[in-house]
Amino acid sequence: MSDSAQYTLVYEPSTEKLSVRDFQNLLEKGRDEDKVDAMRQILVAMLNGDPMPQLLMQIIRFVMPSKNKQLKKLLHFYWEICPKLQPDGKLKQEMILVCNAIRNDLQHPNEYIRGETLRFLCKLKEPELLESLIPSVRSNMEHRHSYVRKNAVFAIASIREISETLVPDCDELISTFLDAETDATCKRNAFVSLANINRDWAFAYLQKQLPSIGSLDELIQLAFVQFIRRDAIVTPELKQSYIAIVLEMLEASSPAVTYEAAMALTALTSNPTALRAAAQELVDLAIHESDNNVKLIVLDRVDTLHRRNPGILNELSMSILLILSSADLDVRSKAIDIALDMVSSTNIDEVIKLFKKELQATVSQEYERNAEYRQVLIRAIHNCSIKFPQVAAQVADLLLDFVADFNSSSANDVIIFVREVVERFPNLRSTIVRRLLTTLSSVRRATVYRSALWVIGEYCLEEADIQEAWQHIRNSLGEVPIVASERRKRDGETNGAEEEPDVGETATHKPSRKVLADGTYATESALTTTVKAEVDEFEGQPLRSIILKDGNYFVAGVLGSTLAKLVFRYAAITKKPARVNALKAEAMLFLTSILRAGQSEFSAVSIDEDSTDRILSCIRAISQGDREPAVVEAYREDTKEAFRALVGKLDKERADKKAADKRNNAVQVDDSLSFRQLVKTDGDDEEPEALDTIDTTVVSTKPLSSLAKVQPLTGFSDPIYAEAVINVHQFDIILDILLVNQTKDTLRNLTVEFSVLGDLKVVDQPQSLNLGPHGFASLQTTIKVSSADASVIFGNIVYDGQSSLDNKVVILNDLHVDIMDYIKPSTCSETEFRSMWSEFEWENKVNLMAKGLTLQKYIRYFVENTNMKCLTPGAIKEDATDLEDDCGFLSANLYSISSFGEEALANISIEINDNLEISGHVRIRSKGQGLALSLGDRVADIQKQLVLKSLA
Repeated sequence: MSDSAQYTLVYEPSTEKLSVRDFQNLLEKGRDEDKVDAMRQILVAMLNGDPMPQLLMQIIRFVMPSKNKQLKKLLHFYWEICPKLQPDGKLKQEMILVCNAIRNDLQHPNEYIRGETLRFLCKLKEPELLESLIPSVRSNMEHRHSYVRKNAVFAIASIREISETLVPDCDELISTFLDAETDATCKRNAFVSLANINRDWAFAYLQKQLPSIGSLDELIQLAFVQFIRRDAIVTPELKQSYIAIVLEMLEASSPAVTYEAAMALTALTSNPTALRAAAQELVDLAIHESDNNVKLIVLDRVDTLHRRNPGILNELSMSILLILSSADLDVRSKAIDIALDMVSSTNIDEVIKLFKKELQATVSQEYERNAEYRQVLIRAIHNCSIKFPQVAAQVADLLLDFVADFNSSSANDVIIFVREVVERFPNLRSTIVRRLLTTLSSVRRATVYRSALWVIGEYCLEEADIQEAWQHIRNSLGEVPIVASERRKRDGETNGAEEEPDVGETATHKPSRKVLADGTYATESALTTTVKAEVDEFEGQPLRSIILKDGNYFVAGVLGSTLAKLVFRYAAITKKPARVNALKAEAMLFLTSILRAGQSEFSAVSIDEDSTDRILSCIRAISQGDREPAVVEAYREDTKEAFRALVGKLDKERADKKAADKRNNAVQVDDSLSFRQLVKTDGDDEEPEALDTIDTTVVSTKPLSSLAKVQPLTGFSDPIYAEAVINVHQFDIILDILLVNQTKDTLRNLTVEFSVLGDLKVVDQPQSLNLGPHGFASLQTTIKVSSADASVIFGNIVYDGQSSLDNKVVILNDLHVDIMDYIKPSTCSETEFRSMWSEFEWENKVNLMAKGLTLQKYIRYFVENTNMKCLTPGAIKEDATDLEDDCGFLSANLYSISSFGEEALANISIEINDNLEISGHVRIRSKGQGLALSLGDRVADIQKQLVLKSLA
């Protein structure tokens, strides 16, 4: 790397451009405040390429004598970037005055000015300028104030790096300073400087401090760890000694030293004992640190260490779960996720006991975001029971207690657990179903009750279970016919009120006394009694409440299919036709009663057509099931087979993920071996591979064919031809711009200006330049991207005409950002999808049309071009050659997530007619408006491409 200074272009928003003469007047006659503003503008102009050599003497005369500290700080910036050498390479004569001023500052009685000046010297690279300042710098190493001494050490080391002849005894000087110094910061700076200058002397000092290394100050210990990590590559024969030193510092009282020592240990060795010791220290650090950000960072390191060394840290799972005492939900969720990956058959019982204890505590204690924490625990227990079947029976009873939880998400997770467990473990079906029936009477959530009815209908396989389920449904639905019973109840209340008006009137207004728990009296009016009666109207009858009060007839449709399944299964296992006929009659009575209730005034909402059709189809199936065996088979087996296929797909996804993790951590037998001793190193320029190195995926900015990404910005008839190559790198868009002067004149002060529309930000504008006749020039600009919204980049090229007042402008073509570069397919559970679908408020509905494709071809094309993942099992067939449609309709849920964490949901519904014409729509939902609109635009582009293909 070159030693020459490298600077960054700085954007100056001010539209007022001052000339050199204006700056001279401000510096000569202005106040200190005016000089500060002028110096800032001068620095920006110099950083952007204008050296302004005419101002050097003015700054020396009118700025350098000032005692204003802010102005002196800006002056240090100026000395750093201003040209100090003549064209022949010799120091400018004016720099003699600058050297004298710097020497005066190095001898200033104020220690702050001395220290700041010493820090400034670390940025100077001219030996001629530094040579006369060395005596003053050396004297500052003995200053009484530690602030001066610590900066003097770095200054002398910086001068030594520029030229060894300036300070030939630098290593000896710093070593002597290190032995005599008592301040911790000064010792740390001195050791770091000595390690960069003379590795052997630094190693000797480290060995001298070994007996007391555990009692040293935190700063010097951190410097030792940094030195060990760097030196272990150059001298691998000392690795074992270094490991022993790091292990000793691992027990340090300082959290920072413990963290750095643990990271160094994992970089120095892959020994399981050492890795477990480092991980244990990190876990203890996460437990005892109060800062939640520190906890999350440390847990990330433990997670990375576990993934790189699978199986070694499994015994730490219980230690990690001690972090559940934290009050922050994110910390607890992270700890649970890591512990679940470490759970094995040896510690699963302990982990389940802890989860059960935490779950019970959420009922009696108030955690932060209590409902969400309960949901996390339920999902963790679910995963454990699927991974280790022996614990399913232990947790089933506990989780079923939460079916009636007021939080619908937690209750839904419990039902999902029950549904999967009864399918996987046939020996637990009867027990779990009966336990579910006992708790179902207290359920008030329609979604939970609906799923529970499905479980009852599918897995009540024995006669006793069917009878118990039927009794529960009878009690839950209440007296039937519903309309007649509700009418009698209403008429009875009305008649009672008419028969005894006086008594009723007295009871309504006469308060009654009650004795409270503390011995005081309270009055209770009939108004309170009436409210209580309304609240308890459907007590013990959840189905009646869901249908009449909530008007949720989707549950009624599920009830119809459940009754049909129970009837058909009972008919298959019993030899009593009379009993079967009685069940059929009662089932049809239930369903017809619900239909009548949905059309009466007693229901809060009228029944919809879909629910009516579904209930009628169930009635028809129950009444005519004997004559249609295919219908009976569909109710008894087909739905269960569909769910079994879904469970199998989940198992396959888990197995694929596990296999992928194993492949990522596996080493192939034919992989090449890397010997550190044979690797060429440049000493301090290399760092050992460590866990705390950010692991980022480097996206090549040079595609295999750059021509595919070239977009013209101007036309061939314009005086300037411009084209750009768009390279997407993580959250940045880098534009490589080529300019071609197509005229015979020199274009002066040519500037390319960019503006953006959307969530983009131009980081730097290209620098102005002069372009000769038929000349070429390459520029580059970076644009920051902050969201996956549709955005546009536009701009123009400006250059001077024949006169300074005549500006020529060439308008550039617009560049549209492709959001597909920032959207990646992802996956989520069905519950999470439904929850997000109901929460996300922005929806974009796009109509779909295509011709000449099958539904399978269309859905594959759609998913491929929108970077979304299909979540609906069976929507996309596994066999790529099987492209025939089973039916003329297809509906699927899609999901993706952007690089910025924005989630996008979609539901596509399409159908095909006999002419192979596809029609339908897709509904896109997201939390923000931009992503929904951007994906909608992408779908519209897909439609245009399909139309063009069909026309071609």
